Amino acid sequence: MRKVLVTGATGGIGRAICSELAEDTHLLVGGRDPEKVTELVASLPSAEPFIVDLTDESALENACAQISELDGLIHNAGIAFVKSVLETSHTDWEQMFALNVISTADLTRQLLPVLRKAKGQVIFINSGAGLKASPGWAAYAASKFALRAFADSLREEERGKVRVSSIHPGRVDTQMQVAIQASMDRPYDPGEHLQPSSVAKAVRAVLDASAEAFIGSLSIAPLI
Repeated sequence: MRKVLVTGATGGIGRAICSELAEDTHLLVGGRDPEKVTELVASLPSAEPFIVDLTDESALENACAQISELDGLIHNAGIAFVKSVLETSHTDWEQMFALNVISTADLTRQLLPVLRKAKGQVIFINSGAGLKASPGWAAYAASKFALRAFADSLREEERGKVRVSSIHPGRVDTQMQVAIQASMDRPYDPGEHLQPSSVAKAVRAVLDASAEAFIGSLSIAPLI
């Protein structure tokens, strides 16, 4: 049974990924909230907790040291907010990049040796904002463009050793998306968004690619 770590596993997309993979995958359930992580682990047939603040360099290093084998790493944790450039503070920029980029790079670096041994896969859950920036999304889009650049470089560095993929979902029906739309004073219609399960199915398609192939980049968007 393959072993896969999912960060941000207790959120909407993370839970959907865990549910999609649960039948044939041993899951490392990543999150900061012990109660939520424990609850999700208990609901899965084969899982264990990976409880750590990804932005805490020392804690992350200690947590990764406990992992001796791994077939897949799914970077799903992240934050998002909508602010104009004028409204976005120095701290906002630091927080956005700390979780969306720097911690992702740190976690990847820590786990590359075990992923190489397994000829494993790294999947970045990026965003449509990692392909095109819009007004109000400067900080978020900048972090996702940076994440795409990181994934592209990693893919070429690890070619033949570790498969690297980026998935770019459009709007997804999650609590994060509800909060984003509320911050812009927009009415929320779930029917205008992707379901988390659709993103999870895209993750499975990438993970299940045959051994001689990989999906470098995949964009998935709502019809409306």
